[in-house]
Amino acid sequence: MSDKTKPEIDFIEGPAPTELVITDLEVGDGAEATPGATVDVHYVGVDFETGEQFDASWDRGASIQFPLAGLIKGWQDGIPGMKVGGRRQLVVPPAQAYGPAGSGHRLGGRTLVFVIDLLGVR
Repeated sequence: MSDKTKPEIDFIEGPAPTELVITDLEVGDGAEATPGATVDVHYVGVDFETGEQFDASWDRGASIQFPLAGLIKGWQDGIPGMKVGGRRQLVVPPAQAYGPAGSGHRLGGRTLVFVIDLLGVR
């Protein structure tokens, strides 16, 4: 179990990026996530423009496990290389998140910011 607490995501100044931005907030020293891995993560997601949280595994009281292949492209591209114990921020443009506005997803057209804690890899 991690001794980390739910991260606060600082508001990011300036225009939303058009490419995925990966920032390691803490580098882990455990197993490394690979593109085909199943990961166990805690995460917080906020809207880049408003800073409003739209989802957080922390609020449900449990981490989530899933295969990277089933996730948005920003996660598929942004999590590999991360090591267990690490905390990484991803700024994900719409093309790598839920597509353009009007795509049918409530987050379509939005640039999203995630802070992800990698708890396990298999």
